[in-house]
Amino acid sequence: MANVFDTLKERGFIAQCTNEAELRELLEKEKVTFYIGFDPTADSLHAGHFIALMAMAHMQRAGHRPICLVGGGTGTVGDPTGRTDMRKMLTDEDIEHNCECFKKQIARFIDFRDGKAIMVNNGDWLRKLNYIDLLRDVGACFTVNRMLAAECYKQRWEKGLTFLEFNYMVMQGYDFLELNRRYGCKLEMGGDDQWSNIIAGVELNRRKNNTAVYGLTNKLLTKSDGKKMGKTAGGALWLDAEKTSPYEFYQYWRNVDDADVEKCLALLTFLPMEEVRRLGALQDSAINEAKKVLAYEVTKIVHGEAEAEKSQKSAEAMFGGSGAGADIPEVAAEAGSKLLDVLAAGKIVASKSEGRRLIQQNGIALNDVKVSDVDYVLTEADFTDGAAIVKKGKKKYFKLVK
Repeated sequence: MANVFDTLKERGFIAQCTNEAELRELLEKEKVTFYIGFDPTADSLHAGHFIALMAMAHMQRAGHRPICLVGGGTGTVGDPTGRTDMRKMLTDEDIEHNCECFKKQIARFIDFRDGKAIMVNNGDWLRKLNYIDLLRDVGACFTVNRMLAAECYKQRWEKGLTFLEFNYMVMQGYDFLELNRRYGCKLEMGGDDQWSNIIAGVELNRRKNNTAVYGLTNKLLTKSDGKKMGKTAGGALWLDAEKTSPYEFYQYWRNVDDADVEKCLALLTFLPMEEVRRLGALQDSAINEAKKVLAYEVTKIVHGEAEAEKSQKSAEAMFGGSGAGADIPEVAAEAGSKLLDVLAAGKIVASKSEGRRLIQQNGIALNDVKVSDVDYVLTEADFTDGAAIVKKGKKKYFKLVK
């Protein structure tokens, strides 16, 4: 069997790692306990978390043991990474609720039977720490100069970095130390924006326990133009079917840019790489077949085979001419246009004021997704084979055609 490091590398997961040669050898020789942390900033995981869950699943399939850490402690502070302002402070009740939601979702991707994986909450130790003891025991291991140089803090200089947020790196580093002590955890994984925090944990283990541990980051889920994936007309692309329907989820992946198909197939499905490369090499209209495979496989992993099949059939009926998309009025539209302008120009609404009112009252859906933003701009991802479906009210359908 191939080393899982090679599998992750071939599929495009790996962005950075500490001491590649040693880590590769470790993964070859041992059943390695590793962890990924998920802070409970909402009551559902989203598309950005999905790539980390897939990396974790590949590791488990290769025989290694995941620790899924939910941030009942770190969630009280909030990770400043990638933020230009301070995160909204959550109540303890919100944090507990969100952690429970995360646990249920993660269990759909990771096998926890017979000790094959562990679920922990860092609130179990972080909330019990004595501040003075922490300063003396751990604070001495962190150099402020080095912390200030971390990319996760640089983006906050203009608006100011609170002392509360400055402690986040210390807390995440302490998590790795605690997990190593409790479970023999030797590897922390996470998104590439977590590199500085992961390095802090690697260094803390070395300084406090003289223990060799490792860090590995996966690439973030971005489009070919560098922008983040996972935004829809209704907001974020959630993994919870109540927040993002399986059909909407399917349609998102069905409409990814041609240039992103092979990357998404490699990162977000378990298809063999020979098949991924074959599908990714398809050109022109044939690439739509690859997109259908991508949408089906990703939806199957997240929502189950039955929902994937149902979403596939609904999409074919909607856009193939046998369902709501058949024999309905067509309106010209282009990617880059404001949806509100298209609605008014195409006489779907009598005026822009009516269009605004309908959107604010959840009366307009785009490809079966409620539009929540009156300023929403159509993107290429909204069009399937050159068409998008607008639903006005409960029964009136219109086809937007490029």
